[in-house]
Parts: sequence; structure tokens; C-alpha cells
Amino acid sequence: MKRLYSFSIKAFAGPFVVTFAISMFILVMQFFWKYIDDLMGKGLSISVIIELLFYVSASLIPLALPLAILLSSIMTFGNLSENNELTALKSSGLSLYRIFRPLMVVVFAIALFTFYFSNYVIPVANLKWHSLIFDIQNTKISTIITPGVYSKELDGYVIKVEKGNESEFEGIIIHDHTTPNELKTIRAKHGKIYKSENGSYLFFELKNGSVLEELEPQPPSFTPDGKSHNPRSRPSRRSKFEQATYKIDLSGFDLSRSREELFKDKHEMMNVFQINHVMDSIQNKGQEILSGFVERIKADHPYFVSNTFLKNTPKQTLDELEFKAIDSLVNFQELNNEQKIMSIRNAQSKLRNRNKNIQGQLDFIDSMERDMDSFMIEFNRKFALTVAIIILFFIGAPLGAIVRRGGFGAPVVIAALLFMVYFVLITIGESLATSGTLSPFMGMWFSSFVLAPIAIYLMYAAANDRPIINRDFIYRLNPLKRRKE
Repeated sequence: MKRLYSFSIKAFAGPFVVTFAISMFILVMQFFWKYIDDLMGKGLSISVIIELLFYVSASLIPLALPLAILLSSIMTFGNLSENNELTALKSSGLSLYRIFRPLMVVVFAIALFTFYFSNYVIPVANLKWHSLIFDIQNTKISTIITPGVYSKELDGYVIKVEKGNESEFEGIIIHDHTTPNELKTIRAKHGKIYKSENGSYLFFELKNGSVLEELEPQPPSFTPDGKSHNPRSRPSRRSKFEQATYKIDLSGFDLSRSREELFKDKHEMMNVFQINHVMDSIQNKGQEILSGFVERIKADHPYFVSNTFLKNTPKQTLDELEFKAIDSLVNFQELNNEQKIMSIRNAQSKLRNRNKNIQGQLDFIDSMERDMDSFMIEFNRKFALTVAIIILFFIGAPLGAIVRRGGFGAPVVIAALLFMVYFVLITIGESLATSGTLSPFMGMWFSSFVLAPIAIYLMYAAANDRPIINRDFIYRLNPLKRRKE
């Protein structure tokens, strides 16, 4: 049996390592394709690229493992079936479940490792690479200026330079659109660009230039006799300078690697214990806010105010104050017209304010529920991924034994199609959970609920040497063939 275990594990290890490396390469290339605009032209050192690649690779491992497990299991048992090695093992008295046993242990160990990795390592990796990619976007802000090209990266500004290097440029043109109904154009022959120490502002140190301020074209005016008057000229003002400093606000570009704590409250950067703690905090905070809202509503109603006063005031004090019960309420019909109007307006005003307060609380509850759903989605994702690896193995292994094809031909096609189905299922489940159509538990376990019966059926078919599709059943369903008989 030791030889069988060693043989099975060796047959599985090779395809698993190869397919895992290929999967990781494809996912990393997809990441670089997505962020290619942020990485190109920044003059980044090799160490920064390697650091980013390291953190991104760590966060992509849970996506690569299911595909690697599925493909390697199909290839392993496809090779054994194609070479009649699986038939020889069965003829020696071993059942398919006994043959699967060593690889079951390996796959369960990989699944447990995946849960540990996704719970403790991936949150840190997500925090690091999110912070680093924002830092790369913020590093050397002057590199957004390309000589000879108008740059619109900064909101409200259009900047162009004729030539220059990293910080010194010539032929600078700045169009400032931040002031409504006014266009400001700054031109300079030479200039330097640098950031403030806190990273909140970008400074242009300009020399030998001019400033043109002009209003936008005015709409045509009409005279009393109906004739239109459209002025061709518009007010403007021009000034020159030998040396000036122009400041641009960099709001939105102030993130840096030194402020990683800004990302720590996101659900992707937490493990299951931190998510559980945050969920309890959100629930407690929500209960406190709702309880305070109810108390404020009661404090605004005379009945609750008087009831609270009577409960908290001693009876002797009430007797001394000579409180008297109201025999009857004021009848609305007994009021005069002015009093009726005032009472109606007063009631309408209170109802509007009450409705606004209630709507605000409803919006708060919806926001709190969305936050809780996002945390619960990430909480269930870590467990669902672990179970998905096991399910995909029990789909791939019997399928390889049934199709009897090894290598990188048919197994790759079959694995690609099955993984596409798996990816579509998890995408649909997460979308339904995010939109609130399904609960986070049902949404994140949706793929497992769909694929688990398929895995059970394939294991049963492979263990009993039965085809996946029963031809007799299909024959009975075909009315054309039955008519020919």
C-alpha cells in the first residue's frame, strides 16, 4: 500500500505543480494588464516591481488552487486510465475509493492550508498590495505630464509642456478651469515641479511667463424692440511675470504607503475572527443608535414626556403641585378657523420632520445591513473556497477516470470548461449576495450547492464503471427512434 500511496502522490504532484504555475502566471498577467497604465512610465525600480508581484501573487493563490486541483486531478487519473494502470489496480481488488484515498488526504491538507492562508496571509497581502499600488499611483506625480501631450489627470486643469525631464520643463501651458465662467491660462518658458511636504499640493515654480484671465462667451442680450445683441469681445486681463509659483490642489492623490491603516477597516483585509468582532461592533452600535432614536421620538411626544415625569416624580410632590387629570381632550371642531389652520400646519410640520427622521434612520439601517453583508460575504468566502477545492477534486478525479484521456489535450479543455462553470457560479452567487437577492451564506455557497451533486454522481459513475450519460435513458426519450421500431 505504501507503494500505491507513493505512486499516486508522485503521479499527482507533477501535473499539480505545472498547472498551478500556469494558473498563477495567467492571473498575474491579468493583474498587470489591468494596472498597466499605472505602472508604465513611472520609473519604478526592480525591487518595487518584485515587491508588488510578491504580494499580488500571494493574494491570487486561492484563485489558482481550484483550477490547479481540477486540472491536475483530471490529468492524473486520465493518464492512469489511458495506460490501463487504473484497470490493473481495480483488478487486484482495490476499489476506486481506496485508490483515491492517498490523494484525498493530500487534497484535504491543501484545503486546510488554503483556509489558513486565506485567513491569515491573504488579508495582509491585500493590505500591502492595495497600499503599494496607490503609492505607485502617487509616486512622482510629475510623471503624469508627458512632453508634447495635453494632460487631464488633475481635475479642472489641462497641462502641456514642450520638453523636459522628471521635474524641469520648458514651454509650460496651464489651463485652469476650476473657477466657473472663467478661463485662466498660464504660460511660462521655464519651470520646475515639486510637491509639498504633506503631499497635498503640487507647486509649479515658473519663470518668464504671462497670465491670461478671460470670461466665457456671454449669451446674447435682446433690446426692447426684439433685436439681439451678441458681443464679439469678452472681458479679459493679461499680466506678465518674471518669476511666480502656481499651486494646484492634489486632493485624491494624498495616499501613501505610510498610511496603510486607511485600508485596514476593509473586509478584504480581515480574517474571520476580526470580521466576527467587527460584526458584533456594528450590531451593538446600530442598537445604540436605534435606541437613542426611539428615546428622542418619545421625548418629542407629550404623552411619553408626561408619563416619564409621573413615573420619576414622587407622589407627595405631585400632590403638592396639585396635578389634575384632563377630563377631556380638545375637540377640533370647537376651534375657530384660525386655530384650525395653525393646528393643521403645526401637525404637518411635525409629520414632515418625523418622516425625515424616520427616512434617515431607514437609510442608516440599509447602509448598516450592506456593510454587514459585505463582511459576511468575505467571512463565507474563506470557508466556501476551502470546500470548493475538495468538490473540484471529486469532480476532476472521477471524470479523468471516465474519459480515459491524459496529457494536456482533452483534460485542459474539460478543466477549462468546468472551471468556467465554477467561476460563473461564484460570480453569480456573489452578485446575488451583494445585491441582497440572496443571503451572504447562500450566495457564497451557491457554487458548492450546485457542484456537490455533480461530484457525487461522477464518483458513483466512476466507482461502478458506468457512463456519465445513460444511452438507454436517452434512447427512451427520443420519439423518432421509437417510431422506427
